[in-house]
Amino acid sequence: RIKIDPGSKKTGVAIVNDRSGEVVFAAELEHRGQRIKSLLDSRRASRRSRRNRKTRYRKPRFLNRTRPKGWLAPSLLSRVFNIETWVKKLCCFALVKAISQELVRFDMQQMENPEISGKEYQQGTLAGYETKEYLLEKWNRTCVYCGAQNVPLEIEHIIPKSKGGSNRISNLTLACVPCNQKKGNQPVEEFLRGKPELLKRIKARAKAPLKDAAAVNATRWALFNRLKATGLPVEVGSGGLTNFNRTQQALEKSHWLDAACVGRSTPETLKTDQVHPLQIKAMGHGSRQMCRVNQFGFPRTSAKALKIVKGFQTGDMVKAIVTKGKKVGTYVGRVAVRSSGSFNIKTDSSTTQGISWRYCSKVHALDGYLYF
Repeated sequence: RIKIDPGSKKTGVAIVNDRSGEVVFAAELEHRGQRIKSLLDSRRASRRSRRNRKTRYRKPRFLNRTRPKGWLAPSLLSRVFNIETWVKKLCCFALVKAISQELVRFDMQQMENPEISGKEYQQGTLAGYETKEYLLEKWNRTCVYCGAQNVPLEIEHIIPKSKGGSNRISNLTLACVPCNQKKGNQPVEEFLRGKPELLKRIKARAKAPLKDAAAVNATRWALFNRLKATGLPVEVGSGGLTNFNRTQQALEKSHWLDAACVGRSTPETLKTDQVHPLQIKAMGHGSRQMCRVNQFGFPRTSAKALKIVKGFQTGDMVKAIVTKGKKVGTYVGRVAVRSSGSFNIKTDSSTTQGISWRYCSKVHALDGYLYF
């Protein structure tokens, strides 16, 4: 039985023998959702800049598209595809007869206010307030950084949007114009490095962002339907049941152990002594961008060279046995190719540059993942 504990950044995967309780295989799969989002943001900025220059007066045609039912953002869909890919791979290597998934739902308003109930669910955080007025009352009409009063105050993101911050009310505060401009897009920890007490006070009032919980909420049914399409029976379990199973067996908290404890099918005793989880990181299959651009979106390099060099491509796992020169030794890791034939090899601990293709032999072809 394949057991899955989906997460926003990492997903735990385990294959468990229901009869003996032996954990046959375990892995922790790291997603690239945030990386996809940042790449899409960068591409959008470049295209928007070009469109404004070339078609300044043309009426836009991109605001009248309706999204199909069940649509998910690419950064969310990648998480679903990552898990589906690994379920199919493991079904090829093991005799899998069932799947267990933690079908968790985070109550976002409950997480923001543990005392919420009844009518408050419909009203939300800003019932009776506008955002600015709410912040003026919350922060006592004062600049949170310098304490200035009776001056124009601006809405300020504690965690900058460029650093992954959201517009959620708990990430917003008030700052005077000079402080807001001085802070710019610095993280609040860097801006208030010399004022630890003020930083501690601001963080005490700010709440943790819930974007990870939102990602799990949004993808849970899409993942369930994908798993159901495999034709195997799919068992679902709650997060509370996973936690109960893990604490009953006195297991430490980790993604792969959470996965092994998903659902009612969990054996009374899990055998995990000799298990070393495989660490998997989603890397993608490269970039379709033809050339690199400068800060204004203009091309600054020539078109990309060959993708395959001497039979190797970036992302392959290789073994290089170097017999002479300064880099004598054996290297096993992910290769990054150059058209000159001088490759870089990234191992568990470091990256070694300038290894000739003649010393390399392919261990595993590119499949979009990094293993360590």
